[in-house]
Amino acid sequence: MKLDLRLPIGLMFGVFGVILTVYGFVSETAIYDRSLGINVNLWWGLVLLAFGIVMLTLSYRGRVAKPTKTHSTSTP
Repeated sequence: MKLDLRLPIGLMFGVFGVILTVYGFVSETAIYDRSLGINVNLWWGLVLLAFGIVMLTLSYRGRVAKPTKTHSTSTP
């Protein structure tokens, strides 16, 4: 059984990143007064989205790369 955790982790972080980024775009700027005017939801959403994309890319590259088996056949 081949279990690659990068795929579900990438999907989870990607979905959360999209949700948080969209919320950061549509939310009012007044809620960011406590964070010195920095749109924390937008920036952390982008960070989560980037991490999700990296994990999905690594998962895809791991699935495409086929492990090569080398057999040593020595004749006596």
